[in-house]
Amino acid sequence: MLRPKIPTNPTPAGHLTPPMVVEPTAVVPSAQVPHPAPVAPAPTRPTVQLTPGTALALVGGGTAVVLVVGAVLVSMLLAVAITGASVAVCALVIRSLVHADAKRR
Repeated sequence: MLRPKIPTNPTPAGHLTPPMVVEPTAVVPSAQVPHPAPVAPAPTRPTVQLTPGTALALVGGGTAVVLVVGAVLVSMLLAVAITGASVAVCALVIRSLVHADAKRR
């Protein structure tokens, strides 16, 4: 049904040059270079030293992060609650208007 169209290679036209002949060359080994002495690998990670000051800073930073994230989450929850309450009030007002309009008829 749906067949891809495969491009065909047109026949070459014009003057074609024959491939060049490559002559092999001799490989001359270079002078041997002495290998350098092995070096002890450096430690991949530096050691972490916890002093009382850094531990206190970590605790203070963690506390600050928890307080900020908590404040953001509480404010989002408050925004959702206020939005829900306003939508409920709007629904009550619209319902009372529709009900009052139906009584007049």
